[in-house]
Amino acid sequence: MSESLLINICIVILFLPLVGFSTVIILGKKIPKLYIFEVTILGVALLLSIIVAYTKLTFYSTKNIIGAFTWITMSNAPVGDSISIDLGMKIDNITVLMLFVVNLISFLVHVYSIEYMRGDKRYTRYFAYLGIFTFSMLGIVLTHNLLMMYIFWELVGVSSYLLIGFWFEKKSAADAGKKAFIVNRIGDIGMFIGILILFTQYKTFTFDTIYQQIASGNLPFGSNGWLTAAGILVFLGAVGKSAQFPLHVWLPDAMEGPTPVSALIHAATMVAAGVYLIIRIFPMLTADAMLVIAVTGAVTSLVAATIALTQNDIKKVLAYSTVSQLGYMVMSLGVGAYVFAFFHLVTHAFFKACLFLGSGSVIHSMHHEQDIRNMGGLRKKMPITYFTFLISTLAISGIPFFSGFLSKDGILAGTLAFGKLTGHWLIPIIGFTVAGLTAFYMFRLVILTFHGEPRDHHKFEHAHESPFVMAAPLVVLAALSIFIWYTPNPIGADQGWFMKDWVKAPSQVTPLETRFDFMKPSSEEAKAEVHGEVVHSVEYTETMHWAHYPAMVMSLILAGLGILIAFMFYQWKKFSADKLADKIKPLYNFSLNKWYLDEVYDKTAIAGTLIFSSILSWFDNKIVDGIVNGSATVTKFTSGMSGWFDTYVVDGFVNFTAFFSGFIGLSFRRLQTGKVQTYIVFIVFAVVILFLIFKPF
Repeated sequence: MSESLLINICIVILFLPLVGFSTVIILGKKIPKLYIFEVTILGVALLLSIIVAYTKLTFYSTKNIIGAFTWITMSNAPVGDSISIDLGMKIDNITVLMLFVVNLISFLVHVYSIEYMRGDKRYTRYFAYLGIFTFSMLGIVLTHNLLMMYIFWELVGVSSYLLIGFWFEKKSAADAGKKAFIVNRIGDIGMFIGILILFTQYKTFTFDTIYQQIASGNLPFGSNGWLTAAGILVFLGAVGKSAQFPLHVWLPDAMEGPTPVSALIHAATMVAAGVYLIIRIFPMLTADAMLVIAVTGAVTSLVAATIALTQNDIKKVLAYSTVSQLGYMVMSLGVGAYVFAFFHLVTHAFFKACLFLGSGSVIHSMHHEQDIRNMGGLRKKMPITYFTFLISTLAISGIPFFSGFLSKDGILAGTLAFGKLTGHWLIPIIGFTVAGLTAFYMFRLVILTFHGEPRDHHKFEHAHESPFVMAAPLVVLAALSIFIWYTPNPIGADQGWFMKDWVKAPSQVTPLETRFDFMKPSSEEAKAEVHGEVVHSVEYTETMHWAHYPAMVMSLILAGLGILIAFMFYQWKKFSADKLADKIKPLYNFSLNKWYLDEVYDKTAIAGTLIFSSILSWFDNKIVDGIVNGSATVTKFTSGMSGWFDTYVVDGFVNFTAFFSGFIGLSFRRLQTGKVQTYIVFIVFAVVILFLIFKPF
């Protein structure tokens, strides 16, 4: 298969979901079962993405394929003689793997939704929204430049708003959609400013061209500080989209959307977009920018994990779990463990989608009950859902023989190596702590939902296994959560084809003085680095190998401890969780109320915005409108005076002149009769008068 054909197939993959969206949104009401067309379209896109991935990884594994065209050309522009803006696609190994992941998750969600959403009054519109969401996400994956990514970035924001607020008649769903949209705009503003900084300097949005300019020593405004600022600002887009602290608050509220939407947003699509963005801008990140990213990811993972410990809504637990795992990925990129961050992005997509669809299966079976305190004993009624949910839980907990163990082990080894080389030990400490917390709250969820005795017997009696179209996606995703798909060695991720052959860290293009010490290659490595072959020094590579087994042992101990504590509290009842909660009531409430972050935002950002808006409203009403209204009053008074003067003085004088002229004319009219006899009489009379006046004798 030629490179041009590969590009054309990717174009077809990109626009297939848009065709499905357009068809279903226009004809959906006229053709009730048109949703089948949308599902079929996604099936075709998935099949094509598999063909593209196989071809690229088999025949073009070491080559990046780019197809682009000039979209806009501006001559005599203020910032230069001529500017060309290109649009195009970059097909590398990461692109084709993400194409497969996004299309697979989206297709399975479409299939799952056929039964889950059956009977909804906006059934076909729902499938149309899934289509435009998938199109937007594929655009982010395929682009080779920042502008096109930003366009599709905003499209993802719009489509996610439509999906989260799908049941907009519910106030909570409508509010959640608005919250997600607004919070993401905050991060997107930073991303937009960062893109403008890069465009101002390089006159292009294309990733590779920008990196070539940086590698040649052409820094934004000639400053490393501006390069760091640009990297952090673009990263702010990921902070919003991937729900990083402090912009993570929208993600748990997004649970108000339909459960398949939660799987789509929280697995491989919307939240993955932020991590994918960092992967794309990774070569330009300076040490300071990477440290900010690492700290942000570490704090996010810890905050979300501590909140997930006490949540009782099955989807809220998984939502905070997603935030925590995204923090893991961001932290991994910040410490330089690039490959493991992407590896975890892929593995997390499969097991987290399985967990969310599994929760949807439970909710569907329990007649929309979401409180895990009202569940229990469901493994007897729902064996497929239980075993697939358990496999995914083992994966996210980092247990050997499952995919999550491979990727999390690499991330933790990366943090350990980072701590040793830089002295930032707090980051690995947080990483290992979160590993233990994750195992605990996930098995708490499994035990309370599926083990023990049912706590709501009425709903339990009516519970049943989900239909085939809902169960089949669970089986597929659970199967993809097993290690064998990624490496034949269950404890050595770096020995598998995924890590060893397909994904390699790109060379850092930032100046040497802006990097961590472990990113400053020797002279021999620097020669290879020109060709993009290395990113880390030998010291870092050796430290990573050293950290592999200690990280694996510690993560297993902490994960095992977390699982053991969960069983002791909720399965074997050796301790009472309620009594412990009473003893540490402030801490329990702190976690249960999500660190009171929503309340803090209500009292600060939201209240401050409302106060500022009130001040602006007062200023507008009293000052601006006062000036306008005052000007209107003065103008009205002046106009009134002018009108009075015009009416009574000007018009009065004119009217008086006319009246006087008329009066004179009327008076003389009586003398001007036209009769000769009258004129003779007047003449005689005048002569007599003159005679009497002058008296000549």
